[in-house]
Amino acid sequence: MKLESLRYFHVTQACGSIRKAAERLHVAPSAISRQIAILERELGLRLLERSSSGVCTTAAGALLGRSIQSIFRDIERARSAIDDLKGLRIGEVTIYAMEGLVSDFLPTLFVAFHKKFPGIGFNLVLAPTDRIIEAVLRDEADIGITFNAKPKQELSVVARYAEPVSCLVAPHHPLAREKAVSLRQLRNHAVALPKDAFGLRQLIDDAARRAGVALKVMMTTNSLELTKKLAESGVAVAFMPAFTVSAEVARGSLRCIPVSDKAFRVAYSEVCVHRNRAISAAAQEFLDALVRALRALPSSSAA
Repeated sequence: MKLESLRYFHVTQACGSIRKAAERLHVAPSAISRQIAILERELGLRLLERSSSGVCTTAAGALLGRSIQSIFRDIERARSAIDDLKGLRIGEVTIYAMEGLVSDFLPTLFVAFHKKFPGIGFNLVLAPTDRIIEAVLRDEADIGITFNAKPKQELSVVARYAEPVSCLVAPHHPLAREKAVSLRQLRNHAVALPKDAFGLRQLIDDAARRAGVALKVMMTTNSLELTKKLAESGVAVAFMPAFTVSAEVARGSLRCIPVSDKAFRVAYSEVCVHRNRAISAAAQEFLDALVRALRALPSSSAA
């Protein structure tokens, strides 16, 4: 199989569209179709099927996609290592992270890093903790930033930031003047929660079960940003570590109230990489900057 054919298939699978893949690769759509047809003839199986929204992989295509993903990741790492030997600072870093970090912490870090290394690009994917772990294990991500993750033998925790999970309410909410709240106090107020795959949701559910409290769930969502907006509106209560909403607290649109239940007192955001897989020079450079930034935060602890 030709590497070019594999690359065209790989990009088409990622884009979900021959037209979009052609735009990304700067070739004609017919060139993409021709290379994929070559692969299908060699393998004797269809790899892609057309759908109303573009193309999707067959069972054979999905299997091939998983196999060649690691090939292209290894090629990118080799390229980055060669560039580093030549004294160049170029490459791409793929990071999977929890959404709460994009409000202030990560943007500030990206800006500072880009000024120092303008040739390094980023692919940032916001995801729940379970998906972040999966991405690192499957070599889809160089670096994962999780919240309240269960330990995995294959993962190495490079840095850890500890901070309590707070209750987020609008300044006009009935709980806004409380110095601390318990889950029992919260059971009569509507709450907005992330979906089950989020480490934050798992922490809340475990604590509620131990306290024998059934929370009044107004909404579940895969967007932490939406839970925060609902809290700002006063319609619901949300939960996050205080450092993820520092900007909103500073401008007075949110109040952070400690939750007295033990499970909320210490929660961890963790930076992890695959224990047995080397990352590129660009990824290592950013990882070092990320660890330094976490250590500079108050109450943080490095692994």
